[in-house]
Amino acid sequence: MKIEETTDIDICRTLRRMVFINEQGIAEADEWDDLDIQAVHLLAWQGSRPVGTARILLSGDIGKIGRVCVLQDARGTGLGVGLIRVAVDKLRDCPGITQAKLSSQVHAIGFYEKLGFTVIGQEYDDAGIPHRDMILEL
Repeated sequence: MKIEETTDIDICRTLRRMVFINEQGIAEADEWDDLDIQAVHLLAWQGSRPVGTARILLSGDIGKIGRVCVLQDARGTGLGVGLIRVAVDKLRDCPGITQAKLSSQVHAIGFYEKLGFTVIGQEYDDAGIPHRDMILEL
């Protein structure tokens, strides 16, 4: 397993298309935005095959981790945990960033809680899927 920062947004978008659009049925209009060009992108590899991605956006003292996905056949291998840990480490290295925030699909809350995140706010709908915001103090 290898996780690295990448500037190849096309690979990240291909993975997101496979997971969010093809597998979860999210509309393309809900998945694509203009934030990719300003985000830091992480790419997870299984051997020579890209299998997961996440992006990081900075706003004030908050680092937002988003668009986290791992291909179905690579889930349960620790890649998702690795992506979140690398993202949090990158945020800890950013001057002035005091909090990591993410929007979790409700079914994944336990996954993020094991990594130290805490649920805040009410449940809401994002692209037809129930979500809750979560934070981690850095």
